[in-house]
Amino acid sequence: MAYRIGSRPVTVPDNASGPFCVLMVGLPGSGKTTLSRALTERGFVRLCPDEEMFRRHGVYGVDFPRGVFPTLERPVLEEISEELREQLRAGRNVVVDHGFWTPDDRAHWRAISTGAGASTVLVYLEVSHEELWARVSKRNAQHAADPNSIYFAESDLIRYRARFVPPQSDEPHLAYNGDPESVLKALESEAQQGKG
Repeated sequence: MAYRIGSRPVTVPDNASGPFCVLMVGLPGSGKTTLSRALTERGFVRLCPDEEMFRRHGVYGVDFPRGVFPTLERPVLEEISEELREQLRAGRNVVVDHGFWTPDDRAHWRAISTGAGASTVLVYLEVSHEELWARVSKRNAQHAADPNSIYFAESDLIRYRARFVPPQSDEPHLAYNGDPESVLKALESEAQQGKG
C-alpha cells in the first residue's frame, strides 16, 4: 500500500496481519527516540540497544573505550533480537529504537520480525547535517546521565553519515515528516487494510 508522507510517496507492506514491528532508520539526532517514545504512548513495546548498553556498561567513552562499542554491543543486539521475537510472538507491537544504517542490517532485522509473524515497517528519519549537529551538540551536555545522548564530535557525525545508507526504492519505508501522528495513521490504515 502506498502513502504520501511529507512530499514523498512511500509504501508499507500489503500483508499487514499480526503485530507491527517498526524499525527506525536514521543517524544520531534524527528523532528516533522521540518517535519511538510517542509510539509507546500508543501501546508499542520499545526496545533500545543504547539504553541497554548504558545500563550494562556505563557511559560511552568514559566507562569503556569508544573503540570497543561494537564488541560490547553485539551480545546486546542478540538479546534484543530474542526479546523482539518474544514480544512479537505474544502479539505485541514493537518499535526498535536503533539506527539500522545498512540494507543488510535492515534485512536481518526485518527477517527476524517477519519470522515472528509481524508486519515490518521501516521508518526513515531523514534530517540535514546542520539539524543533526545542532541536536547532537545540544544533547552532548547530557551524555553522562542520558543513555540516548552518546557524546560525539561533529567529525564523528560526518564519518557516520559516510557509512549510512538510506533506504532505497527496493526497501519499502515510511519517510518520517516529524509528526508521530503521520506514522500512527499509516499503521492504523494498514491494519484496517489487513482486516479487510
